[in-house]
Amino acid sequence: MPGQPASGYYGQPPIGRPISRGPSPIPPSVGYGAPPHGVGAIGQGYQVPYGAPPIARPISRGPSPAPGAGFVGSHGRSPSIGTTSPSIGATTTAGGFQIEKRSKSPNPYGRPSTTQPEPGMYRDEMVYREHVSALISAKDRQIAVSGRIPVDPAQLSLFFRAKTGITYSLDFPVDLGYTTPPAFEVLVQACRPRPRQSSDYDGYGDREALSYPPSLPLTASLEVANYPILDAVKSSLFPDLPPGQYLTAVRDGLDVIQHGSYISTSYPEQLRKDQRAATLVVTLPVRYRGGTIIVQDVNGREEKFQGSGGKGGDIDWMAFRSDCSFAVEPVLNGCMMTISYGIYVKPFGPANLVNDTLITPTDSFFDLLSPILNMSRGQSVAFYLNYDYNADPAEVTANTLIPQLKGADALLYDAFKFHKLSPELHWSAGGFIWAADQTLEYFEDGVAQASNLMKNVNIGPKVPFGSVNAARGTVPPVRGAFGSYPDPNYSAAEVDAIRSKVQASGGVPLAEANVTLLTDYKNPQPTVGRERVFFISNGELEKLVVNVLLVVYIP
Repeated sequence: MPGQPASGYYGQPPIGRPISRGPSPIPPSVGYGAPPHGVGAIGQGYQVPYGAPPIARPISRGPSPAPGAGFVGSHGRSPSIGTTSPSIGATTTAGGFQIEKRSKSPNPYGRPSTTQPEPGMYRDEMVYREHVSALISAKDRQIAVSGRIPVDPAQLSLFFRAKTGITYSLDFPVDLGYTTPPAFEVLVQACRPRPRQSSDYDGYGDREALSYPPSLPLTASLEVANYPILDAVKSSLFPDLPPGQYLTAVRDGLDVIQHGSYISTSYPEQLRKDQRAATLVVTLPVRYRGGTIIVQDVNGREEKFQGSGGKGGDIDWMAFRSDCSFAVEPVLNGCMMTISYGIYVKPFGPANLVNDTLITPTDSFFDLLSPILNMSRGQSVAFYLNYDYNADPAEVTANTLIPQLKGADALLYDAFKFHKLSPELHWSAGGFIWAADQTLEYFEDGVAQASNLMKNVNIGPKVPFGSVNAARGTVPPVRGAFGSYPDPNYSAAEVDAIRSKVQASGGVPLAEANVTLLTDYKNPQPTVGRERVFFISNGELEKLVVNVLLVVYIP
């Protein structure tokens, strides 16, 4: 009828929109799928099967979006549950609930990510590693060694015979700038030019040094056998000499290098062909300036030795291997006198290791050590010892090995001592380190006993190694039974048992001890000394391999 709203069939509610349109909004108080207020479950123009849930939308309408994918609440905003955002991360389903896992952003504060280290830091680290590699390489391959003899020069004399048959005595010290002793003039007249072995042009001119004739008798009151020089040479250049073999010295001759003179490149072993092991050069107390001794091996590696020039109360000495050559730069003032000896290996009986305090590291070795000292200030650094010393870590402390240090180990120890530092030796195994005054206590049998021991041990205050400092970086991974990369032959229980026993005996991780272990990254398999301690595990006798670390704090 006009003026009345259009109505449907008798008994049906008015239709406000076509069937094909979406359903009317559902009141908030009505659950999803319930009919509107005042409208029955039937009478919508279609029949609902008996037992089926009411349908509040036409069958021809497309499916509504899932509640978690665009469902809009009463205030027109999407709820947080079920939504997906690129900044939030992936959505997972657990037990019927949709759970969001926030992605781990590398930039929680919105700053640009830096996957690579800063160029300056990277360069500094590479320079540091190069210095460490060069130092360790020089330490492990010594070609020469030098030192000083603590003796009063006034107690020394040189006896020689001139061509006329008269014997003379030259007393030391000698300073030609003050006076020229008559015996010195006679000695120079008795000498003859030193034979040249090198035909290459050396740039110094034709002023070869003089050499005293070997046919004439020569005797010096300085006896090499009275000082432990050969022990120092053995410890440095021949650390692997078998027990029962010793070094002996036989005098070669006397060289006189006057002002403006020099010694060209010479090969003593090739010149005499006497199967010598090394050559020893002792500088007599005559004042001079210049005369640097240069030693070079077959690979071109060079060492320079600048003597004291006859000053002070000590006498300089230098020794180099038989496969090396040596030369002396021109003397700028005064006169340089040297006595050379051939060193030979002779078997004599049981060996007796002697503490070596006469070694002076070369200037080039100090040059390699200096940048590491400067870049490691305020830290405790450690180096592995290279040789075995047949010690029992369960009975003695590592510092008892100091008198027996040899070769590269003695060189590095003495270098730190020359810098007025206090290097110490520590036992180490699998990334753990023991204090300098600790031994490895006997390991008990079984994991339970080790665990009970750990409960009863009073650790007390932590004692720093060298001094309280911060580690340079993370400790390199250690392979082994209880390292960062465990041996696959060990089960997890065995690894835990060994680690518990190590900690029970006083072992502390290197990171906790603030000790930075320095190794040569160019040499993945370095030569490392090994000591062994026996222990019982599950009724079987086993051996724990223990290394020795040289630890020094650099203030």
